[in-house]
Amino acid sequence: MSTVDRDQPLGTPTWIDLTVPDLDRAQRFYGSVLGWTFDGDHCLLRDLPVAGLRQGTARPAWTVYFATDDCDRTAKAVAAAGGKLLDHPRDDGDQARVAVAEDPTGARFGLWQGRKLPGARLVNEPSTLMRNDLVTPAPNPARDFYCQVFSFTLDGNDDLSGVDFTFLRRPDGHEIGGIVGDPSASASVWGTLFLVTDADAAGARAVEHGGEIVETQDSPYGRMVTVKDPFGAEFVLGS
Repeated sequence: MSTVDRDQPLGTPTWIDLTVPDLDRAQRFYGSVLGWTFDGDHCLLRDLPVAGLRQGTARPAWTVYFATDDCDRTAKAVAAAGGKLLDHPRDDGDQARVAVAEDPTGARFGLWQGRKLPGARLVNEPSTLMRNDLVTPAPNPARDFYCQVFSFTLDGNDDLSGVDFTFLRRPDGHEIGGIVGDPSASASVWGTLFLVTDADAAGARAVEHGGEIVETQDSPYGRMVTVKDPFGAEFVLGS
């Protein structure tokens, strides 16, 4: 269990959000699968914000936001490294200063300079964000990009033999996620994994409320169930 009450170091996945065409249905779905309650655009666990959910016309997909202490400066670094700004730095009320970008491989991500809200207030416990990994058919340009923008270092993973995987580490050595090279991937996407106590049971609740099981697998790190919500947004349940 981890409670977050301050802004995180540069490059730390710190917030996630999703835009859907039917907010009421999305709240029913995620409330049933993860036990969240809702207040405005915020998904809550024990009355603390853990994710964002809002209504809109954008293609539904979970977006991960990386922490920065200067959103404008990091946005410039994104552009200098070959990325593209989709949503230039702006104030999200008094919560944060944010931007949305696309890396050179086409993967979408955000920047989050916390103000009133440092990001997800609970992480690494059931029904909260556990980790984000990038799956891409072009891993080398992605690795170069994120290392340049966020000063990450790379580290291999002997637990996943035969998989083109590298950890991304902050300058202090803390692992923030990884990059998976997959030549069969049709697009580059940052995945979102929520920790749950029982991935199969949570997946069954997802199906019951209009979702779809995409894949189930046992990994060296536990049981993983990939789910598609009623709007087509994918995420992983891990236990």
